[in-house]
Amino acid sequence: MATATVRFAAAALTDRGRKRPSNEDAFGYSVEDGVYVVCDGMGGAAAGEVASSLAVDEVLRVFSERNGSAVLPKDAEEAICIANEAIFTRAQRNYKLNGMGTTLVAAIIRNQHVWIMNIGDSRCYRLRAGSFEQITFDHSLVEEQVRMGRMTHAEALRSPLRNMITRALGTQDRVTPDCFDFDAAPGDLLLLCSDGLTRELPDPLIQSLLATDVSLEERCTHLIEAAKKAGGHDNITCLLVQAN
Repeated sequence: MATATVRFAAAALTDRGRKRPSNEDAFGYSVEDGVYVVCDGMGGAAAGEVASSLAVDEVLRVFSERNGSAVLPKDAEEAICIANEAIFTRAQRNYKLNGMGTTLVAAIIRNQHVWIMNIGDSRCYRLRAGSFEQITFDHSLVEEQVRMGRMTHAEALRSPLRNMITRALGTQDRVTPDCFDFDAAPGDLLLLCSDGLTRELPDPLIQSLLATDVSLEERCTHLIEAAKKAGGHDNITCLLVQAN
């Protein structure tokens, strides 16, 4: 892939689902700057919406201002730290926003190289040549128990602690994202999503909906419709990035 030219297209959609009164998810992307972000906010009142929107805006702002001069992955981590500080500071200044935070999953793309950053339990998947793979690891109590062999995946799905995340953006003054990287291949499809999608749909169903021969926008719609049909207990966001 060293000499291949890879171009990218994207589409995204968010929905409050069938149970929640508002949507605390947020997304944003710039194909030109090569940055794609999904966040799932948490906190009382409107605090989750504030945290997720602020995180998306700050990450996009940093990359827009650096206008292609960002050094990766260092500047991607710095952008996330800037977003963390913005959320944390806002919450400190306004008691109504105290304790707000958000998950974050982001894809940063330069030429053909992809860096995936995540905090919390929003995920990135990659569909490549029929192979479907979860790139990120959830920062959640139950998933960490599964990785240590103390809980099965089936037990994790039923656990009353399944909503408890162990790392979030904005809840502390410092945060460290996980980082994964790889070279994109023509035909790769990345899915960045909140847990409102993955809690409702098993991976094989997500894969089958991604593999359909329709536009990226239609695939986003089909994913969200399927998650709502399965219960729609949470806000649902999916962002697709296609390598061509």
